[in-house]
Amino acid sequence: MSRQPKLYLSPEDYLALERRAEWKSEYLDGEMIAMPRVNEAHCLIVVNTVSELGRQLKKRSSQAYASAMRIKVSPTGLFTYPDVIVVCGQAQFDDSQRDTLLNPTLIIEVLSDSTEAYDRGRKFEHYRKLESLTEYVLIAQHRPHVESYRRQPDQGWVLTESDGLEGSLRLDTIDCELALAEIYDKVELSGAA
Repeated sequence: MSRQPKLYLSPEDYLALERRAEWKSEYLDGEMIAMPRVNEAHCLIVVNTVSELGRQLKKRSSQAYASAMRIKVSPTGLFTYPDVIVVCGQAQFDDSQRDTLLNPTLIIEVLSDSTEAYDRGRKFEHYRKLESLTEYVLIAQHRPHVESYRRQPDQGWVLTESDGLEGSLRLDTIDCELALAEIYDKVELSGAA
């Protein structure tokens, strides 16, 4: 039995398919990778986080985007949909469709059982290649816990964490504060501290 060769898609082919697709897919190295489905907790955390950031960023030159906005990691060729993106200053797009951002300042991912290893590992490796990215935030889905990785002048990354519903996380990059009680509002937590 012979294996079928993989069909290589160019980035242009991917974008043409993706813009017509019902479901979101990532793209890397000529392949489309279906994005996993999300649950209620994941959706609530994303909505709560975007709402909080949107409120704090009003009348400022930064803009928060929800998970429907795609980014392109130009140095590695990854196209993906972070859960939350913040761009400071003028947003730069891949083309005139204005649906693929090139210059995120802050990226937030909500961790799920199926994506946590990827979000912490290979995906963060891709994200670190973005010159514009200065902060990467991971939000736990099952317990009130948030981690922020902030880029340093020497290109290293420093971790800051916050636990418990009484906690908060300062996002110095965008001069915002995320209260964990707000992030997890109406979310049923299995490991509440």
